[in-house]
Amino acid sequence: MSPAVRKVEASGEGRFVCVQWEDGSESSYPCVWLRDSCQCPLCFLPSAGARRLLLEDLDINIAVKQVALADSKKISITWPDEHTSEYEAEWLKKRCFSEEARAVMQADLFLPERQYWGSDLQLPEIAFEEIMYNDESAYKWLCTLKKVGIVLLTGAATRQGELIRLGHRIGFLRLTFYGPTWQVQDKADANNVAYTTGRLCFHTDYPVLQHPPGVQFLHCIKQTAAGGESEVVDGFHVSNKLKKQNPEAYQILTSTAVDYTDVGVDYCDFAVHCKQTIIDTDSRGQAIRINFNNATRDTVFDIPAEKVRPFYAALKEFNDLLNSAEHKFTYKLKPGDILTFDNWRVLHGRQSYPSCTEVTRHLEGAYADWDVVMSRLQLLRKRVLNRD
Repeated sequence: MSPAVRKVEASGEGRFVCVQWEDGSESSYPCVWLRDSCQCPLCFLPSAGARRLLLEDLDINIAVKQVALADSKKISITWPDEHTSEYEAEWLKKRCFSEEARAVMQADLFLPERQYWGSDLQLPEIAFEEIMYNDESAYKWLCTLKKVGIVLLTGAATRQGELIRLGHRIGFLRLTFYGPTWQVQDKADANNVAYTTGRLCFHTDYPVLQHPPGVQFLHCIKQTAAGGESEVVDGFHVSNKLKKQNPEAYQILTSTAVDYTDVGVDYCDFAVHCKQTIIDTDSRGQAIRINFNNATRDTVFDIPAEKVRPFYAALKEFNDLLNSAEHKFTYKLKPGDILTFDNWRVLHGRQSYPSCTEVTRHLEGAYADWDVVMSRLQLLRKRVLNRD
């Protein structure tokens, strides 16, 4: 049921509007926010979902001249300059400033729930063609990707180009110096350690970029008979473990800026340098992005000499946790599999495989930004759940 208003009145010398709801709850709205959020055609452009009102025209000390209940589903406010604003009850209820209501809205917008895992991971699987043509399956895929951090798509054609199709399904792929997509196979004079047959230790891709790609896709086109197993680990889960067992090490890895470098030629020539902390955190100290790639960590290290060894000790402890049997999950991709995972959360690696004169293992890779993925997720959510 949509919310209904029982009573509305001004309070706080007219600088707040208090709404009493039919369910007995109350909400208090600052007038400066109400005026700033006016939905009339003069103040708001519906076709763009954008505010027209200029900030320099907003009086931050504004108070209502008159407030009235137009009906149980709408309130009307007249401002000192006689401008009138109307607000739908449902619109107001969602934007209530109570801590509980704000938490509900933030969860609805950003879907922050996480399901942590270790070696016990039950790798979620969905058929590739289902997510391509069925909105409910695509919605399930992206919801699971956001919550668990990893989903296996099965049954794709064993040819290049399937990731381009996948990119179109969500919006578009992220272009990097390695191209719109890139081919992971043993190459002579490899310009990336991934293009060899050697073991790849746990890493996130592209911490050398100021804004590393949020989501990674790896499509198995050809798989070697021996070796080449993929390994993944939940970096957020391991970060939580480190924070509990060694808070000092966690503090070092969340505060020390590490230099990364990547220089070469691929899609074009490049010389990239960046500083990142190994673990990015939010205002509560919760991990929100892992930036760790040992291969591209620079020999340049911009910290005092006496802090170098404690940093290495902290990084070694984190690395040991990543590689512990209880945390890592090993899986061998089959031709037609597409592994999709959160590159800010899930660290991935690969076991070595025998070198050969011909290509025995071929993966095509691509990236997408979380902005693009979350946009498609919200659009699918509205469609699947029939939301306005």
